Amino acid sequence: MMNRFQTTLDRAVSVTGVGLHLGKETTITFKPAPPDTGYVFVRTDVESRPMIKVCVENVRMIEEQARRTTLGENYFEVHTVEHVLSALYGLEIDNAIIEIDSDEPPEPAGGSVSSFVKVLREAGVATLNHHPRKVFTITEPVSLEYYGATLTVVPYSGLKVSFTIDYDIPAIGTQYLSLDITPDSFTTEIAPARTFCLYRDVKALQEKGLIKGGSLDNAVVIGDDGIMNEDPLRFPDEFVRHKILDLIGDLSLLGFRLEGHVISAKSGHASNVQFVKKIKSVYQGSVAKAQKHLKDRKWDIQDVMKLLPHRYPFLLVDKVLEIEPGKRIVGLKNVTINEPFFQGHFPGSPIMPGVLVVEAMAQVGGLMLFDSVDDPSNWLVYFGGIDKVRFRKPIMPGDQVRFELEMQGIRGRLCRMRGLAFVEDRVAAEAELTAMLVERS
Repeated sequence: MMNRFQTTLDRAVSVTGVGLHLGKETTITFKPAPPDTGYVFVRTDVESRPMIKVCVENVRMIEEQARRTTLGENYFEVHTVEHVLSALYGLEIDNAIIEIDSDEPPEPAGGSVSSFVKVLREAGVATLNHHPRKVFTITEPVSLEYYGATLTVVPYSGLKVSFTIDYDIPAIGTQYLSLDITPDSFTTEIAPARTFCLYRDVKALQEKGLIKGGSLDNAVVIGDDGIMNEDPLRFPDEFVRHKILDLIGDLSLLGFRLEGHVISAKSGHASNVQFVKKIKSVYQGSVAKAQKHLKDRKWDIQDVMKLLPHRYPFLLVDKVLEIEPGKRIVGLKNVTINEPFFQGHFPGSPIMPGVLVVEAMAQVGGLMLFDSVDDPSNWLVYFGGIDKVRFRKPIMPGDQVRFELEMQGIRGRLCRMRGLAFVEDRVAAEAELTAMLVERS
């Protein structure tokens, strides 16, 4: 089951080698990163140490680079990043600083990402508690056709990839694999699959100044008479497994985890990137639809009920009067004699129970937190502490209670609020509350 919270590395680890296309010796260092960092490359060979954020918006594609994924920001680029990103994304590591002393990562020995996976597992994965993982759950199919390639993602619990390749080369032919992608399955079934290319393409790439670091030691090369490597294939369907590896690396450009079944036929980096752009566009549209900004809501009882899971007799907020997202909120509760608690709580002299006054205050405060998440319907507010509670005035049937809460501090999904309950202009109760957003199970 996918971790609900974000992850990073426990410690820094490094790999040294030669880049596949540019042939430069380089060292790459994976370092822990704070929550919500994502993946960021840092060019340590440049004095200013420019940073390149891993996102689809930073993909740079020109003709000779169509066989690889290149990222760039401002004047700086990093080439052939798909294998590095595949290792991180396949192991479900969400945040990492990736320092590199050249413009291309080293190509792992043996032509697969197993060596990256090995050092990343040795570094250990740390869970960043209280920082929920950003996940886009596919609810409707998303499809793309791009120059002979087709890609579709459909609803699924987890991440699954089904991939078909079809070459008119007998040594490759048609291959198909469907696999649930987890850190374990990625490590054993996908990571060992090596880069492959046709010998007839090698010369063309060399003429363009590419694959300077390529050899039969780090790639499977297919010639007219079959596979040219002395070592046997690691899997009968090793070629389609490596295509899945590349696709996983390109999916990391989303900037969030994807929950769905990705079905690909004959896709490569160019079509993968276009597909990622389409998924991200759908994601942004769903966020805009789900997260109508708090201050733009009408904030009648219908809006309150869309966010709070509480229902009669425990829904204790009737309306929100004012809100400054992340700063303060003012809510209203109309107290009537028909409230069920008056039947047994001082029935001769009905008084609203103090614990329910605090509960109503907490519900109003909880509404303010939903502005910090993309889709409020996927979250609940849990309260972790109530301090300095004081009851100043009894609340009676017929009273209109105005709750005013201010944010005192926030750290990730944890926050601290101070609340006051007013009847007319008199303080009826006050308290300090600690709350946390928790993803619905």
